[in-house]
Amino acid sequence: MAQTIRRFPQFTLNTDGNPHPRENTLVGIAAVLGLIAVVSAFFPSLHLLSSWAGLFGIIAGLWGQFVSVTTAERFVLMIALGMAALGFYLGIAHGGLYGGLW
Repeated sequence: MAQTIRRFPQFTLNTDGNPHPRENTLVGIAAVLGLIAVVSAFFPSLHLLSSWAGLFGIIAGLWGQFVSVTTAERFVLMIALGMAALGFYLGIAHGGLYGGLW
């Protein structure tokens, strides 16, 4: 019976129906860097990784916000920006971008 089949909506960032490879790449980069930054920020000895990943995640997220086309891209970018900013902040608090190298 076709009416009993429950279909889940497909996850896509291209809600307007057009492909956006550059924008989707920036979303992916910002999300990965934000996740790396926020996870490594909870280990004080990894402050170099968290601060640099957070900084590059913020840059990628802001650039992605600048060129984004759909609301779904902007939604994921804001989550990624928040994670990158938190990782960057905690990485700076634990020793900074160059802590212990000089």
